[in-house]
Amino acid sequence: MAREDGPGPELRRNLVYLLKHAHFRMAELTARALTPYGIEGRELGVLLTLAGGEPMSQQQAAQRLGIDRTTMVALLDALEGKGLVSRHPDAEDRRRNVVELTDVGKDTLRRATEATDEAERAFLASLHPQAAQQLRDSLRTIVTQPD
Repeated sequence: MAREDGPGPELRRNLVYLLKHAHFRMAELTARALTPYGIEGRELGVLLTLAGGEPMSQQQAAQRLGIDRTTMVALLDALEGKGLVSRHPDAEDRRRNVVELTDVGKDTLRRATEATDEAERAFLASLHPQAAQQLRDSLRTIVTQPD
């Protein structure tokens, strides 16, 4: 007799279904991990992008994240309101806003990254470490391939 409390065999073979539900599970673990730091997954993505080196403009950060300008402004407004980023005109081009992590932002990023790393370990715990690395590498290849 077939189980009726889970997906049938057709869905367990369907890549869209598997990716969607894996995403839901990872997003839930990440949201729980980030709650103590007062940020969400998208905000963490912005912090990680800004921590990558030289200060960058709002537009550069949006392009790197693949999000539109309006969404980026809203995310930065929220992060600035939390004291995690600061925006100021670029010394060389006053029309351009440069965004940087504050000291509080750097500390929050460090602690939130540790928490999400733990969430990732929990997510991948049922896989052999080599299989977990292969999954990560395969997804990176798919995500970074040209359109």
